[in-house]
Amino acid sequence: MNLENTEILAGLKNSDKQVFEQLFRSCYVPLCNYAAGIVSDKDEAEDIVQQTMITFWEKRETIEITTSVKLYLYRAVHNQALNKIRHDKVRQEYSKDVQNLGALASEAASTKIMQQEMQAKIAEAINQLPDQCRTVFQLSRFENLKYLEIANHLGISVKTVENHMGKALRLMRISLKDYLPLCLLWLINLFS
Repeated sequence: MNLENTEILAGLKNSDKQVFEQLFRSCYVPLCNYAAGIVSDKDEAEDIVQQTMITFWEKRETIEITTSVKLYLYRAVHNQALNKIRHDKVRQEYSKDVQNLGALASEAASTKIMQQEMQAKIAEAINQLPDQCRTVFQLSRFENLKYLEIANHLGISVKTVENHMGKALRLMRISLKDYLPLCLLWLINLFS
């Protein structure tokens, strides 16, 4: 740079565009190389330097520079590059969070559909049970009654309740054999 630091500062305070242009031309490539070493991307480095120079020009009348202008610009580019890295990191984290939320929502919807299908299959299998068998099964599984309570409620023996439950479970296993692993998951979720 041909101009002295004091001449540059005075020219900038007076909005001398030629002084700024000369400063820009002499510092642009070295600042870009410096920024590229921080952000590892030539295009981003150029954007950082251009933005730094624009901000420098816009604030030229109020900037207090206690070191050399060149050193000030290097520090400004350094800070701008670090801000860019932080911003990119936040954006990546946000993107990951959005993807994770999307996956969770998709998984929840899939689970809900699976549960609805399983409930329909189980209801269908229960409806196919003989009347007395179905009543015993429903009282046991959905009303949480013990065998003795079911026997008293229906006016039958405990042994008959046991036989009906055994038959109900056997018939349901047959009806739901293709869905048994999913049924187990559904029942575990239902009763946990």
